[in-house]
Amino acid sequence: MPNFHDLGLSHTLQKALAEAGYAQPTEIQQRVIPAILMGRDILASAKTGSGKTASYALPMLDMLDQRRKRARMPRAIVLSPTRELAAQVAENFTRYSREMSIEMLLLIGGMNMAEQDKVLARGVDVLIATPGRLLDHVERGRILLSGVETLVIDEVDRMLDIGFIDDIDRLVKLLPAGRQTLMLSATMPSEMEKLAKRFLNDPKRVIADPPSQVSATIEHSLLHLDNPRGKHRALIKLLSEDEVQGGIIFCNRKREVSALQKKLHTEGFSVDMLHGDMNQHHRLECLGRFRAGEVAFLVCSDVAARGLDIPMVDHVFNLDVPSHAEDYVHRIGRTGRAGRNGRAITLATEEDERFLAAIEKVIGEKIAPMNVAGKAAIKKPDTPPKPQGSKPKGKPAKKSPKETPTKTHEVESFSDGGHVPRFLR
Repeated sequence: MPNFHDLGLSHTLQKALAEAGYAQPTEIQQRVIPAILMGRDILASAKTGSGKTASYALPMLDMLDQRRKRARMPRAIVLSPTRELAAQVAENFTRYSREMSIEMLLLIGGMNMAEQDKVLARGVDVLIATPGRLLDHVERGRILLSGVETLVIDEVDRMLDIGFIDDIDRLVKLLPAGRQTLMLSATMPSEMEKLAKRFLNDPKRVIADPPSQVSATIEHSLLHLDNPRGKHRALIKLLSEDEVQGGIIFCNRKREVSALQKKLHTEGFSVDMLHGDMNQHHRLECLGRFRAGEVAFLVCSDVAARGLDIPMVDHVFNLDVPSHAEDYVHRIGRTGRAGRNGRAITLATEEDERFLAAIEKVIGEKIAPMNVAGKAAIKKPDTPPKPQGSKPKGKPAKKSPKETPTKTHEVESFSDGGHVPRFLR
């Protein structure tokens, strides 16, 4: 297997990658990095967690490190569909370029435009932006696009879903015709092929790690419940297992995200939430706390399902079965990243059968039912436990001996009106 040296990357970048724990390039990196260094346009797709961001960021940084920046004239632009994904891409660029003289600016809504303008006036090498905010600056005359050498359109399938293509089309018309253009995505919809014909010049096409496949590093399973009202209680039991130190919990609806976060907090869990109605400052704060390990669990809507790269996430829980089959792959792809092992558990009821059938058709395999043999019984305490000490805990504090759970009956009813299987009690 080739290493990063074999791909033609500089010693400076190889050192940064070693410090970040990157041992070997992934398939998408092996196939894309040399082509970008040769100046080729790229049309590529690879599943979530395959290293797409590094596949374009690394060669771009090597090329940018050889030239000087100019005021208000960025040399490279990375377009991302959401603020969270743009912020994450910016973090990766910062990590890789630690030993380089590269100026990077994150250009997204919810941040001070005047401060962004000051940085632009000094000159930047790379702009990482959402299409709308970049257009705002361009239309105000604060950015000149005539010096752009490389354009990256990241998560193209998501761009299509959100409806950003018209904005991207307007931006592309302002760029030099001789630029290098890279289009990357988790999937390859037919609309992406049409865009490639408009935006790319004789691109190298790469389809690595078919996105419908679940990564081999992820153990994913299904927990069937008789009643959807028993989901909260079942989830609390799962989160209380010794091997679960933290993770991401997905819900289908924003109001469920808020309700679940409050319930878990009441139960004594260290938990935050992330959904589309939160302002940008608050969302970035929540992500920052979770990434730093200050909170153990993050309850999310699908705003966080794509692209979040937090390698230490070892568990993903789907409180709801996603209604779109592809979202299942993207959700559970938040764990088992960068060669690490991860576990994903989906809670389902009889009314989810048609969604499960669609998911299993897309991923080409049956989702295994949970092996629940030997699970201990628990009973909900009369008062919620509270975390001990100042350090956030992933689980509720342990109960004293006199609070030891009592023996349960075959079916037990909980405060949320639902029932759970016997092994969860």
